[in-house]
Amino acid sequence: MRQDSVSIERFYSSALGRAAASALSGRIADLWQGADRLSLLGLGYPLPLMEEFAGEAKALAAVFPDASGRVRWDGAGRGNCTVNAPEARLPFADGVFDRAVLLHALEEAENPRAVCRELWRVMAPEGRIVVAAANRRGLWARAERTPFGHGRPWTLRQLSGLLSDCAFQVTASTNALFMPPLPISLVTAGVHGWERAGRLVAPGFGGVVLVEAVKRLYIEPGGGAVAPALSTVKSGAPVADMPQRQAEDGKLQ
Repeated sequence: MRQDSVSIERFYSSALGRAAASALSGRIADLWQGADRLSLLGLGYPLPLMEEFAGEAKALAAVFPDASGRVRWDGAGRGNCTVNAPEARLPFADGVFDRAVLLHALEEAENPRAVCRELWRVMAPEGRIVVAAANRRGLWARAERTPFGHGRPWTLRQLSGLLSDCAFQVTASTNALFMPPLPISLVTAGVHGWERAGRLVAPGFGGVVLVEAVKRLYIEPGGGAVAPALSTVKSGAPVADMPQRQAEDGKLQ
């Protein structure tokens, strides 16, 4: 049974939820460097990640599973929309989206493969997606009072394999959300410090697995495997880690 959207919205309205959203959206913003004049699709409960691009994208569409209930979004203005739909039958034509983000989408999906196949259908050629899913090895998958503690958590290998099987090529991957899932101000106020420390000390134990992939019309078997690390991310040039937000002094952390 899927979580209802009201419960998830309540979490992201809390200090812990806002800190989690900041950590995740910051990594994606660094990766994509904006979405100017691009169409962006979100699946699951994607609003915490879509807000980062609401002021620049050409159009945004947030799709919530039928079972999760309706959601009101202030960002659903001209050219943008929210809709409830079957997760494996999206109400869009083929190849219309340039970017897509998935948050709380695959963990409770009845058929994750069908969701990814349908996502492939609506993405434009070379369209880029980012999937954020609860990490099986992290603390957040055990935190039932958060949306990450429900459904099926994933490992990086499992998520990369699923996307590869659905004709996406993995181009970047990382873990995020290293702070403990505790609603304590000392924790939430230092979210970016937790992120920096976690990537250095225990990079495989972040609460969320983040994987970027590109739609391919055809890829070789195993083409979605995580590739060697590079300093930049380009479509078709896989990397094993996502770029990090620049520090105030202009240098990468």
